[in-house]
Amino acid sequence: MYEIIKFVHLAAGIVWMGGMALMIWALRPVAIAQLEPPLRLPLLGAVLTRFFKMVAAGVVVLLVSGGIMLMGVDMALAPKGWHVMIGVGSLMCLIFGHLYFGPFRKMQAALRAGDLSIAGGQLSKIHPLVLLNFGLSWIAVGAVVIWR
Repeated sequence: MYEIIKFVHLAAGIVWMGGMALMIWALRPVAIAQLEPPLRLPLLGAVLTRFFKMVAAGVVVLLVSGGIMLMGVDMALAPKGWHVMIGVGSLMCLIFGHLYFGPFRKMQAALRAGDLSIAGGQLSKIHPLVLLNFGLSWIAVGAVVIWR
């Protein structure tokens, strides 16, 4: 059973990390290069709406599966990398919560109101937070794999 929970935990993390990589290095740069703001902002808003639903579900899966896996562990004996992963993962969840309930919601409202200037400003606040979470995700993975 532990291995299945671990698989689900890893799958949720992979989806989150892969989605961030796609947004950072593929979709966003191409959208900026090829689309003017009146087309680009609604597209990115729609993509983020779908992606953030996946991330929200993934965060729940990560927290529940991680909690289940840690229930029988004496954390005083756990590898240091686990402690780093818990701290970094928790920080990532908090950053996502801020990003989702702050700039993303404001961007959605601005798009509904047709205010591309505000929507663009909010989108520009989302990008560095996604970059931060992407970097943190690699620290979490590296800590668990390397620091035993």
